[in-house]
Amino acid sequence: MDDIRFKIADAARLVGVSPSTLRLWETQDLIQPIRTPTGQRLYDRAMMARLQTIARLRTEKGLNPSAIRESLRQDDEDAGPADGQENENGEMQVGARIRRLRREAGKTLEAVSLEAGTSISQLSMFERTSQGLSLKALHAVARSLGTTLAALSGQERSDGRESLIRQGQWLAWPDTSPGVAVQALAAGRNQMECNRFVLGPGASSEGAYAHEGEEFVHVLTGSVEFILDGDQFFELNSGDSFYFESRRPHSWRNSFDGETVLLWINTPATF
Repeated sequence: MDDIRFKIADAARLVGVSPSTLRLWETQDLIQPIRTPTGQRLYDRAMMARLQTIARLRTEKGLNPSAIRESLRQDDEDAGPADGQENENGEMQVGARIRRLRREAGKTLEAVSLEAGTSISQLSMFERTSQGLSLKALHAVARSLGTTLAALSGQERSDGRESLIRQGQWLAWPDTSPGVAVQALAAGRNQMECNRFVLGPGASSEGAYAHEGEEFVHVLTGSVEFILDGDQFFELNSGDSFYFESRRPHSWRNSFDGETVLLWINTPATF
């Protein structure tokens, strides 16, 4: 039941508004729906509750968008993680970890969203649901909080002396960005982050990002397009390898009409 996601027409009907109203609320930064790789808007249980709150604040209290945003922001600061913010091992998911780190650092939602270049509603929704931020945005949030995506995913739990992971037993990163699955190939606080990226059709980084270090990518199946420095394009096909310095702004997308699988290594562990 918790995994149900509504399309925009169904979500609008359940809330009692039109789909165009939901799009308007999105432009007003009141709600940020989950986006599929093809751009389709989806609304999960937590987002449906938020839509109901927005509708109530607008119709019963007559609040304008600015006042609604402030009310939602205060509710988000006061609230705890949403239900289901623990994995099958009882550990906090990445959204709850980000909220905990943000509060420990004494930072507001507004401060982190400004530093990360995302909206307050997107960050707030991610903290509660672990959904709705691209890998680019997640990397920026992690950097704002002085950590890495690997640490947030729990990849550093091992003592780091050695790591043996059998076929199919990869440690999966949180499923946060539509169409992107990241599986850790080595556990522990290591100098190299070794991951297996599985990209669905149309999946992308949703923008460029940069950080310290070096990166190596090998295409196992499919094809992927990389853009470095905003104007250098590289098409990689099955069997191709690619190395570049991480400080160069880089973005990527699956350019194959099916699934693309990559071996991806970052060093040092800065991603």
